[in-house]
Amino acid sequence: MTPRRGSDQRGKGDPNRDRHIPVLLSEVLEALQPKSGERYIDATFGAGGYTSAILDAADCQVLAFDRDPSAVAAGADLVASRGGALELRLAPFGQLLDWAEDPETQDRFVGQFDGVVFDLGVSSMQLDEAERGFSFQSEGPLDMRMFSAPGEGLAEEGLSAADVVNTFDEARIADILFQYGEERRSRAIARAIVARRVQEPFTRTLDLADVVAKVLGGGKPDGRHPATRTFQALRIFVNDELGQLLRGLFGAERLLKPGGRLVLVTFHSLEDRIVKRFLASRGGRSGQGSRHIPQSSIELRAPSFRIVNPRPLTSSKGETQVNPRARSARLRAGVRTAAEPWEIEFADLGVPGLAK
Repeated sequence: MTPRRGSDQRGKGDPNRDRHIPVLLSEVLEALQPKSGERYIDATFGAGGYTSAILDAADCQVLAFDRDPSAVAAGADLVASRGGALELRLAPFGQLLDWAEDPETQDRFVGQFDGVVFDLGVSSMQLDEAERGFSFQSEGPLDMRMFSAPGEGLAEEGLSAADVVNTFDEARIADILFQYGEERRSRAIARAIVARRVQEPFTRTLDLADVVAKVLGGGKPDGRHPATRTFQALRIFVNDELGQLLRGLFGAERLLKPGGRLVLVTFHSLEDRIVKRFLASRGGRSGQGSRHIPQSSIELRAPSFRIVNPRPLTSSKGETQVNPRARSARLRAGVRTAAEPWEIEFADLGVPGLAK
């Protein structure tokens, strides 16, 4: 029986189930169709909501991973409660492509899985933890790195959001805000950021949010904070979320068996555009070629996926009332064919052309 959203069937060993409500849960399970004896990948473990539901739905195995050390640590009890059915690793979902390309792991991973599910974007837990610096509504350090966990003694890697706004030149900051946040007034915001940092470097979330709000004025008509797009852009850039998404998609194409199912839940247009174009190209529905992939080459390639839903599934009114985060969710799914995976091609899938 399929677990119901909000019921106690979401996983008896899940200590985090009250912290995070999985979005489009019943729709994800319907698209994934878990069956006993099969193997699945939950590429974005989070609080384990999808993983718990998959394991509740069938006597199967799940390999889950997350790039957030806090999420992996919090999932230890769930791993222990599942008696070997769940393996949880600390890694970004771009690891899927690494497994597929590494000669030492290819035999164990390529063509070995019956389903892969992605729940993209920042998690509710990360937004709720002010010390992570993801939220423009909570005071905290201006960090936003998913792969570091302040206060837990873990090494912090890569650029933080503070590094970007304090050291990048005005033109590059504007490009990041426009490309990754689709912020129309990116140049004005970047100019204000550079002018303010001369007086004092940015270190706190609300400090940056206030500067953006002064440039854009009050809240948006739809109720969004004026800094929403700026924070989204910085988070995506700092964590290379779109590059990781492409690597995850290319990896899933190689790790899925014929008949295996790929299910993705996106929360903003950049992610959804990439997923849509990937499935359209792999499903033989690309309308035209490009300078990188000529039309004749596309026509010669056998589709590696069958598209399940040409139009994305969205949350019901009832779900959005319970969980406002679900308002922007879009679910797309495809079924792996027996065709060979396509060549890895990063161009023309909707990824902004910025180099970190």
